[in-house]
Amino acid sequence: MKRKIAVAATLAATLFGAAACGGSDSNEGATSANATVDGKGKTIKVWLMVDAETAWKPVVEDATARFTAATGAQVNVEYQQWANHLTKLDATLAGSDVPDVVELGNTEFSKYVFNGGFAELNKGDFENSDTWLSGLSGACELDGKTYCVPYYAGARVLIYRKDLFEKAGVTEAPKTYADFLSTAEKLQTGNAADKKFSAVYMPGQYWYAAMSWVKSNGGEIAKKDGDKWVGQLSSPESQAGLQKWVDMTKKYSKADVTKNENEQAGIFAQGSGGMFYGNAWEQGVAEEVRKDPNDPNSPLVPTKVKGKLAAAPMPEIPSFLGGSNLGVTQKSANKELSAQWIKYFTDAKSMEGLIKASALPNSTALLDKAATENPKIAPAALSAKQSWFPPNAEKWADVEKGNVLQTMLTDILTGKKSVADGAKWADEQINATLNEA
Repeated sequence: MKRKIAVAATLAATLFGAAACGGSDSNEGATSANATVDGKGKTIKVWLMVDAETAWKPVVEDATARFTAATGAQVNVEYQQWANHLTKLDATLAGSDVPDVVELGNTEFSKYVFNGGFAELNKGDFENSDTWLSGLSGACELDGKTYCVPYYAGARVLIYRKDLFEKAGVTEAPKTYADFLSTAEKLQTGNAADKKFSAVYMPGQYWYAAMSWVKSNGGEIAKKDGDKWVGQLSSPESQAGLQKWVDMTKKYSKADVTKNENEQAGIFAQGSGGMFYGNAWEQGVAEEVRKDPNDPNSPLVPTKVKGKLAAAPMPEIPSFLGGSNLGVTQKSANKELSAQWIKYFTDAKSMEGLIKASALPNSTALLDKAATENPKIAPAALSAKQSWFPPNAEKWADVEKGNVLQTMLTDILTGKKSVADGAKWADEQINATLNEA
């Protein structure tokens, strides 16, 4: 045990510097984004993902101009690709020439927070920090301290066939969960001749969806009790939510119970579905596909559902948010300047630019504004008001890699295990993984 801890500490020190394994001596207080700093002659390096370059580069440029006017410092923005950004980041953090500001996906941040890769920030320095989206900010918090700032989000919504709704006599998107089930029943009945038809297309290993149902019933995946993590899927609340998802899936979906959601939009595009639960951008994926799937530059061609889809918030089901956060690296030589750039890039003015670019802002206080000003993202903005995040545990990524939840769901849907037995098994796996020394 002691040897493992010592090795981990040595690795952390190599990657992130002494602050990763030291105590308060190595980091005296949070980095302030409001400090007066003379930035003349200094340049900070910012790593953003390519989305910012292609979708809202003017927002980046405006925030940078305001930052430079206030501090005198320059900014070198480097745009990264999702395919290799973590490998590149790990290699860079092991050296001394590190970026000052880094964007990571919200589910990617926890690992680096636990390893000491990012500096503590003063949360109150950032605009709307009291109303940050919990699905983003969850990854930034550790032991009551803040290590990153929510940037933008995308939410899951109910995507449905307008033509099939009309044919079934349904005049509007479901407003309650009971409405959702009633609509599913009408779609199922009206398309009974199509043996492949799913009133609700729901892949069996779509754990983000299943856990959203769990959350809707007051359940949890796991919680920390003292210094130990304890799986919570066996709780009455979690089992009830899981059962509700299982019942709906068994009755209304013919999706493969051994598959996840990665291909659901493409399959829905083939025309044998009434509704599916997906990221807002999956509507576009379902309506148009590349003529040559192996060529990202080939033209888009319409599918069988082109022009027939609409989206709405999934009633009474909280959304798991995808999105990104921003942090200041622990090895940065310009921490306060870096925090100030993040402050400008995540303030209300920048969020307004993201809304226009069809990205969700980082604050619940801005979601109504987003829904009003950009109809394209209105369903996702309303869905994001209730969001959740997986357990912020150091080894949560290992639970995902181990397919614990996916295996549980398939076992339950195939009858191999009952909901109670499946939840008990998953809790045991979660406990063993999250508490592994």
